[in-house]
Amino acid sequence: MTKQLLNTDNNYSSLILRIALGLIIIVHGLDKLGDGFQPFMGYFTGVLNMPAVLGWLTVFIETAGCLMLIAGFATRVNAFLLFGLFTGMIVFVHWSDGFLMNWFGQLDAGKEGFEYHLLVLAMSAALMIKGSGAFSIDKYLITARS
Repeated sequence: MTKQLLNTDNNYSSLILRIALGLIIIVHGLDKLGDGFQPFMGYFTGVLNMPAVLGWLTVFIETAGCLMLIAGFATRVNAFLLFGLFTGMIVFVHWSDGFLMNWFGQLDAGKEGFEYHLLVLAMSAALMIKGSGAFSIDKYLITARS
């Protein structure tokens, strides 16, 4: 099972996807670890009525998970976690705001559609299918075991 999760080829498209996805999402996680943590948890538990443990899991996926994604370690697992997280964001937060993001501030403050989230889902799905690609810890571990 471990071999199936880590197995990957030496493609550069997965390398580009995982680094881009990891860098984009980790910024949101690091913001939540800083001054944004209390407002995030207040919104998450107070407005969305979600358990605090899911808030902590969100921050973990967006930080540690993205660091592992950038390094190419357990890429399929971390891509799966991001896929689940962003599916939850669409369903519980952004679905009612519609498809389009609030590009020009025409919607109410804080209202954003889910188009960006679909890009994250597509990138995550591609990484779940192809694996981490070139210059990854997964590739090193599989090669070292052979």
